[in-house]
Amino acid sequence: MPYTFNGGVHPPESKHATEHLPVRALAVGETLIVPLQQHLGVAANPVVKPGDKVARGTLLGEPAGFISAAVHSPVSGEVVAVEPRLLGLGRPGMCVVVKNDFEDRWAEGCNVESDTATLTAEDIRRKVRDAGIVGMGGATFPTHVKLSPPENKRIDTLVVNGAECEPFLTADHALMLADAGAIVLGAALAARAVAAERVLFAVEANKPDAFEVLDKVAAFCDNATALLLPTRYPQGAEKQLIKAVTGREVPSGGLPMDAGVLVQNVATCAAIHYGVAFNRPLTERIMTVTGPCAASPGNFHVRVGTPYADVLREVGFTSIPVRIIMGGPMMGIAQRSVDIPVTKGTSGLVLLDEVPDDSWHACIRCGKCVRACPVSIIPSELSVLLEAGRVDDAANADMLDCIECGCCTYVCPSKRPIVNWIKAGKAELAARRAKERKAAK
Repeated sequence: MPYTFNGGVHPPESKHATEHLPVRALAVGETLIVPLQQHLGVAANPVVKPGDKVARGTLLGEPAGFISAAVHSPVSGEVVAVEPRLLGLGRPGMCVVVKNDFEDRWAEGCNVESDTATLTAEDIRRKVRDAGIVGMGGATFPTHVKLSPPENKRIDTLVVNGAECEPFLTADHALMLADAGAIVLGAALAARAVAAERVLFAVEANKPDAFEVLDKVAAFCDNATALLLPTRYPQGAEKQLIKAVTGREVPSGGLPMDAGVLVQNVATCAAIHYGVAFNRPLTERIMTVTGPCAASPGNFHVRVGTPYADVLREVGFTSIPVRIIMGGPMMGIAQRSVDIPVTKGTSGLVLLDEVPDDSWHACIRCGKCVRACPVSIIPSELSVLLEAGRVDDAANADMLDCIECGCCTYVCPSKRPIVNWIKAGKAELAARRAKERKAAK
């Protein structure tokens, strides 16, 4: 199997509980909490106020800049508050709280099929922007921005990411089995938007049924090929995936467009299809809820804004979780509350019954982290520098090239929290540079 990359690890997959389960629709609750920032970039500006009546797909927040995304109501009902609420990253953010009237009426013009055959690239980008579509693999970068490369950046290849390499998570796997047609049609629209000449569908080998389905359906997409990749984490990271399927290197500090490639997650492609062909704003997604404490694990269609508590009530517990992780265990974030809402980027919740020992020791210079690092930096050096508070030296040692995949922490025999230090170092560096820019003005 030729498609691979340097470094990486193969942690226990832990997907057995949900990988062959069909998608279940989660009952929609009475109150939905819709964050105005479910994307990288600037939060959307609210365009509604308490007392306003809304339908499903009504605009709640308009983009506040180019790198921003629209936010829409996931249900019909009434706006009862526009206020800060705790979000998944551990900080409060402005949210629109909607009381569901359970009529599920779509806003005028939404969920109406339209002809896509004559759409120009600019038409596609506009409809994607209007639908509030963002990267659904976890990064949540506004999709219309990725579909708008500068004129001097020629995109010849679209890579559709179906790797889903994080342990436990199977939402993308379930989507590929249930709605491969939407993925392929959305990929064709994305390719048209950037004039890509070929489309590569990348699926890891632990999903042979999904690969078989996509391989058959991809035949209906011009110049499309489905590729079966070795199972290795972090195969789904953009730069590693590009290296694996095209052999091209994204330069340090660069973007996929610098290698002539656009990468879109399979769920993002499906959202593009429904957003462009059916004028359907992104108001729901498939997410996995699993882990040792889940009584009825599965893959669920969930409305954006649904509190975790509503999701967990449907799943039930075999025991009280010690920790709830948003996302997978390698890159996910421990959650402080079950009142936090599902967002466009919530790929799953993992319910753990134990947590690893968090004690750590001095670096023993074994080199395991260096061999595991998929971006060929030296995590052990960074960990020593950052432990000593030498952020500038860490930046000079390629700290900003780290993709925070967690491979180094996973293999470290001294259990050093390398990724945590790197995240803190990046945050300190960003704050310092922002302060310097403000002072310069």
